This record gives sequence, C-alpha cells and structure tokens, in this order.
Amino acid sequence: MKIEVKNLAGKKESDIILSDTVFGVPANDGLVHQVYVAQSANRRSGSAHTKTRDQRRGGGKKPWKQKGTGNARTGSIRNPIWRGGGVMFGPDKSRNFSKKINGKQKQKALAIALSDKVREGKLVVVSSLVIENNKTKKFSDALEALGIDKTVVVGFSQEETPSYRALKNIPRTNGLPAEQLNVFDIANAQYILLSKEAVSGIEERYASKSDKSETI
Repeated sequence: MKIEVKNLAGKKESDIILSDTVFGVPANDGLVHQVYVAQSANRRSGSAHTKTRDQRRGGGKKPWKQKGTGNARTGSIRNPIWRGGGVMFGPDKSRNFSKKINGKQKQKALAIALSDKVREGKLVVVSSLVIENNKTKKFSDALEALGIDKTVVVGFSQEETPSYRALKNIPRTNGLPAEQLNVFDIANAQYILLSKEAVSGIEERYASKSDKSETI
C-alpha cells in the first residue's frame, strides 16, 4: 500500500509504502468488536456504588415494639422499603468489569483497525509532528491544512512527544504515543495522524522483519 507523505502545510513531499502485515490486513469486524468491547470495559472505573442496609448509618434500635401498635412489623429504619434505607440490587464498587483478551488477538485487531483507516483514506502521514514552540494555533492550522476536520487520534513518536502539549486544547483531538495506539481510540476517531517516524516505530513493533515501509 502506497500513500502520500505531506508536510504540516498540507503539501506532498514523498510517498511511503506501508507494511502489509500492519496496514494491509483483511477486515474482520467480529474480532475488532470483541477487542473494542474488552478495552472499553477495562477503562470503566466501576465507581458507581449504592449502600446496602448494613452500610447505612443508624437503624440499630427497633423503631417500635413487635406487636400492639397497629403498625407493620419492622426491625430497622434502614430496611430497603423505608426512606433513607439501604438499596437492594444497586451498583456496587466491588464489581469487576475487566475482560481478558488474548495478546495475539489484540495485536491483530489493531492491525485490522489501522488497515481499515488506510482503505477508507483516513490515515494521514506527515514528515514530522514536531510543532514549533508547541503552539496550539500552529497545530490547529496544520490540521486544517491537512483536511482533518473531524475527530482524530494523533500518534507521536518518542522524539515528538513534547508536541503533545500543542493539541491538548483542540476539540475532538486525542494524542498518545504511537506505541500506545489501540483499537478503542482508533475506532472512536475518523482520522489517524502519524509521522513517518511513528509509522516506522509501529512497523518495527508489529511487522515482520522482511516487511517494512519504504519511502519513495
């Protein structure tokens, strides 16, 4: 697969041939969905919590005697049918939402997600993502020049990481190190923006030694 390499002004500089084992993998929606659901579940904090009757304060004394008052029998003001009582079957912070996913499945799903973006023409490769003085305005202008007008995930190489500061205040833009790209973030974005160096890093991590990108 050959695509253009542009500069931050949106002008073509060269072409790059992408590795087929990373950017040319056939579609498999079922696998991508499975990994997406697992990664989404693993991001849940599980902080929603309601108190049961034993976690409510008070209620140690029986409100009234068992018989002779004409009222229904009750043993605590914190029983679930009383106002201010405990909650039955509510969410509990001890619940674990995490899902396990096989490492090879996760790796293949990532390659499929990247390949899908290439097939859709939504992968944008630039010569460098180093932003002068890490200015947000310059990064915003670069996105406009590259024709990226919707949600985008930006993968930075290690040397480009300081430029992450430039996109923090840009809406619908998510930046992370290239080696941390994942199915969840890719699927939630319309575009992927990478530098040549980031592409090489991804291929170095996932592609076979005989199948690396070449710049033309």
